[in-house]
Amino acid sequence: MNAVAEALAAPFNTVAVLIRLHARAAPQRRAVLQDGKMLDYAALDSAMDRVAAALQRDGVQPGQVVALCAATSLSYAVTYLGALRAGVVVAPLAPGATADSLALMLRDAGARLLFTDRETAQLLQGRATDLPRIALDGAQDGIPWPQWLAPAGPSPADVPVDADWPFNIIYSSGTTGEPKGIVQPHGMRWVHVQRGDAYGYGAQTVTLLSTPLYSNTTLVVFFPTLAYGGSVVLMPRFDAAAWLQLAQQERATHTMLVPVQYQRLLTHPAFDAYDLDSFHMKFCTSAPFSAALKAEVLARWPGGLVEFYGMTEGGGTCILDAHAHPDKLHTVGRPAQGHDIRLIDAQGKEVARGETGEVVGRSPGMMKGCHGRPDKTREAEWYAPDGQRFIRTGDIGRFDAQGFLTLLDRRKDMIISGGFNIYPSDLEAVLRQHPAVQDVAVVGVPSEQWGETPVAYVVPKKEPALAPEELRTWMNQRVGKTQRLGDLRYLAELPRSAIGKILKRELRALYAGGEHK
Repeated sequence: MNAVAEALAAPFNTVAVLIRLHARAAPQRRAVLQDGKMLDYAALDSAMDRVAAALQRDGVQPGQVVALCAATSLSYAVTYLGALRAGVVVAPLAPGATADSLALMLRDAGARLLFTDRETAQLLQGRATDLPRIALDGAQDGIPWPQWLAPAGPSPADVPVDADWPFNIIYSSGTTGEPKGIVQPHGMRWVHVQRGDAYGYGAQTVTLLSTPLYSNTTLVVFFPTLAYGGSVVLMPRFDAAAWLQLAQQERATHTMLVPVQYQRLLTHPAFDAYDLDSFHMKFCTSAPFSAALKAEVLARWPGGLVEFYGMTEGGGTCILDAHAHPDKLHTVGRPAQGHDIRLIDAQGKEVARGETGEVVGRSPGMMKGCHGRPDKTREAEWYAPDGQRFIRTGDIGRFDAQGFLTLLDRRKDMIISGGFNIYPSDLEAVLRQHPAVQDVAVVGVPSEQWGETPVAYVVPKKEPALAPEELRTWMNQRVGKTQRLGDLRYLAELPRSAIGKILKRELRALYAGGEHK
């Protein structure tokens, strides 16, 4: 067994160690690429050393935090990986957040340094001014990154990393708008790496990523690719035509996409003209993935399709190997090996198989907690009668007889109308059957008569578009009396987060603001 294989087989190791081993074994193999620029493993390893040495020079200790808030770039990737080599915790922040939210997250994380770019620096102008800034794009809004790096040469001080040490703090506001820092340990990330063998990661892997590097969605594929010695092709902004061209050009074998990206690729008029035979495995997570869309991916796109259902907080994960279970596309699969997924009722008691309940999970990879927020940590936890700790998802689901989990909806999105529980996903599934509907989201709005009533926001397909009232009538003829829509409105596009989650709070605010009048 060679050194790389031994490292991957260990009960615990780090991505930084694996990259060092790949740099020694295959220094000229491509590691990270973007916009025609490339770092091979030798260059990546050397650059990571320069980042780690610079952090040590600046007095940033293992376990302390640095923040990254910038667009995807090679310097972003190198800084992230170099910080990990120094045992430093990374807080990757979303550049699309408001200035107030970013300032709040920087304070909450206790960041020692802020790595940014021109656009984010302008957003933060006048805020967090006491925090040293390094400009990843070489802009003058901070120390230019090339000048900040330690000189090439002597290696940084070795930092043996423990599995329980914090790896990163992922700030997730979900769809509530309130940022919370989810502390993921190194051991949790190693669990993600170890399952990579099952998905064909290796030296020949070419992973194309167009979701941002601050997102856990991206990171669960980014780190394993490098740990196995593959190549990562970074795309800062998703564009369907450019993505297809890049996938064909680079002979991509793996990718992570969110459902809306799959939809946009498949509806691109030239999709079938591209050669995508190189794909071995495609992944999806982070947002509801309709059975119809999964079926279309399987029918038109070579390679396997895997859906991950889980949370940034960790806990349990369900995995659907869609290519192996075409009759289960309406589910999110079965619990991963070693993962314990259960359902509980409103009183916190487990429900019987076949009954509906909130999904809670336990696994080898779980968050340490919400950074500086013990109250939020407690809210996220459920303890079994035997004392085992589980993470609450807030999702409502049901297991079938074969152990596959069907998700019904988010607990907070469930509509209670006239005393009846209405799951928006049920109504959305019916609306998607109409040929005029491209995308849809159903939310609950206040009703004097019923307490709440469902309202649909629909993105119509191109002309001819049906009148909204005609579509609402069509819909209400196909659902139960308690499920009928109180209103239906068209939008050009549904509000989404950077990783494709529909922001239902914005739709409720839109309706409350009188847009519908």
